[in-house]
Amino acid sequence: LSPDCSFTCHYRCRALVRLDCSGPLGASDEDDGTEQVLEKDTNVDEPSEWEKAELDQAQVEQRIKEYNSQINSNLFMSLNKDGSYTGFIKVHLKLVRPVSVPASKRVPSLQAGRPGPRTQAVKRRTSFYLPKGTVKHLHILSHTRASEVIDALLRKFTVIDNPRKFALFERSEKDEQVYLRKLADEEQPLRLRLLAGPSEKVLSFVLKENETGEVNWDAFTLPELHNFLRILQREEEEHVRQLRHRYARCRQKMQEAL
Repeated sequence: LSPDCSFTCHYRCRALVRLDCSGPLGASDEDDGTEQVLEKDTNVDEPSEWEKAELDQAQVEQRIKEYNSQINSNLFMSLNKDGSYTGFIKVHLKLVRPVSVPASKRVPSLQAGRPGPRTQAVKRRTSFYLPKGTVKHLHILSHTRASEVIDALLRKFTVIDNPRKFALFERSEKDEQVYLRKLADEEQPLRLRLLAGPSEKVLSFVLKENETGEVNWDAFTLPELHNFLRILQREEEEHVRQLRHRYARCRQKMQEAL
């Protein structure tokens, strides 16, 4: 358990984890609390009017110039000769469940100091929670699809889970409310970024679990299923503890009243 970002992994796997945990303690928790207060409306079907806009070549070039003039970093968009364009998108990873990464451990030969045919690599996998507030910048093309962005993010973090377990959402803030919409596989995030402009409040991208209602448990491996059972048991124990504490306080108040 890391004291900085609170991610959890097996003690033998700590050397395999490559994550930046230098963020200030508690900052991500405050952000999550704000998110729960603001997120009152979720729309996964209807895109906004500006998302439906179609731009010709001249309009694309003009939009890119306006976009580049508004950013304070070097994450510019560039127009290519074939009419496509490249640029950066920023994705916030807000995953509740642990992810699986590969791990390999060398099994030494029985004869120390004499490596032979008995030395072999045992393929393993381990699961851990990504730190809260994890953010990744990706350099993509205008025709890069949302499904390809998910694949690229999983490769960046060497996550070996099925990409269908995840979904890319667009997030926007309006009138003190947060709106989330799940992107279809064929949608183009960089095009949405160009149309919305660089403001994170107008549009930001979030990677979350793909909640489809029905969970296909056959898609998980046995270690993952055992991990979920342990997580559910901990959640159940915590819920029971909170209920007992609540009823104990009610009982105390009633006794005081009597």
